[in-house]
Amino acid sequence: MKRVFLSFLLLFFLLPLCSACGKYDYYAHVSDEKSDIFLAETEEFTVAVSCAVREHPFLCDGVAAGKNALLEAVLTEKSPSGAEYEIYFLFDTPCGGDMSFRSVTGDYYYSRSCETFPEGSVSLRVVKDGAAVDLLSTSVKTERTLSPREALGYAVEAEKETIEEMTRGREFFGEFHVRLLRRDKNYYYVGIISQQGDILALLLDGETGEVLARRGK
Repeated sequence: MKRVFLSFLLLFFLLPLCSACGKYDYYAHVSDEKSDIFLAETEEFTVAVSCAVREHPFLCDGVAAGKNALLEAVLTEKSPSGAEYEIYFLFDTPCGGDMSFRSVTGDYYYSRSCETFPEGSVSLRVVKDGAAVDLLSTSVKTERTLSPREALGYAVEAEKETIEEMTRGREFFGEFHVRLLRRDKNYYYVGIISQQGDILALLLDGETGEVLARRGK
């Protein structure tokens, strides 16, 4: 009798574990993720540094390929000056270089590979036409900000029908883009991309996961 009771207890505790193990891992299909944003501002410009993990080459083909971890910096002038900018990250061995001007968006861009993402803040040096200024950019995340994995979970739950249409034989055929955004507060963009290149775009509240806007398929 004692042996039967112990077997019952073992089965009772293993059942939840088996259920968790059987849950499909949609996060494995994320091909583009932005998990944090650090902001700094002067009287002349703003700088946003993002922690990104992105497939290479980057293709919206519904297949998540091998990914690289990057720190991306975008500098936006408050009044266009035509100046040349350099940016350097100071949290480890100083590393940086010239920023490229992007005529389409009207800002300056620089990226570098990164093995470990910073947390809380990032020390920067911005050089404008030879004159340098050191800045501390701070994270937009709070203790209530969802993680990319959590945001994806809300998106998948909200789009059950779409996800089912892209699933065959218990396997998902598609990819996800999950990006933290900062406007008046934190949001998440979640893109659901089919292997035909169709994109369903969702805008989520960055704390509750509520879908605020939907566009596409």
